[in-house]
Amino acid sequence: MTPVEWESLCDGCGRCCLEKLEDIDTGEISYTNVACGLLDMETCRCAHYFERKRFMPDCVALTPKNVAELRWMPSTCAYRLLAEGRPLPDWHPLVTGDANSVKAAGMSVEGRCISAIDIEDLEDHIVEWPE
Repeated sequence: MTPVEWESLCDGCGRCCLEKLEDIDTGEISYTNVACGLLDMETCRCAHYFERKRFMPDCVALTPKNVAELRWMPSTCAYRLLAEGRPLPDWHPLVTGDANSVKAAGMSVEGRCISAIDIEDLEDHIVEWPE
């Protein structure tokens, strides 16, 4: 797969750019509605994608080699689905041919997240959205 093909797998849902919490006892991952400071909350894309590591050193670059090990990726993420040998969802832009289909299906974080600025307790922001 070429780098361009790899990048095209991203549906632009923005869920991977939300802060997550891991239960220390169970290992369960909980998503919050708190977005990374680089997430453009209208487009659900990174505002500084190619420079993100400079601004957010902890940002994880997804690769074919590491994606299968990243348990925190959304269950609907095309990278994760591909690693698990599962098909893309019907609403995925590569299936529909429409870049906005992820938003039309209600699968993006558009209008449902807040900025990390001034957040004191992430546990107050845990959310469960449809998958």
